[in-house]
Amino acid sequence: MEKFKRLKNEGNDFVKMGEYEEAANKYSECMKLNTEECTVYTNRALCYLKLYKYEEAKQDCDHVLQIEDSNVKAFYRRALAYKGLQVRKKNMAGI
Repeated sequence: MEKFKRLKNEGNDFVKMGEYEEAANKYSECMKLNTEECTVYTNRALCYLKLYKYEEAKQDCDHVLQIEDSNVKAFYRRALAYKGLQVRKKNMAGI
């Protein structure tokens, strides 16, 4: 549990510095230790949104909502992911 907290805090620090790829990696390491901790999924979803990885963000939010069906952050970030996917789809249609 101590390693989990350390990795999560390192991920949070990377987010504060705008290092979203590194933060996502730390949160992924956390998930190997605990798959039921929703905050690391919503945090990683935030990183994926910042990295324009909308499908990955949506998947993380879907996972959280299977565990906590009223998680507001997961709903919000999933909506942002859907919005990003729609914009991408429109841009691809114009090419």
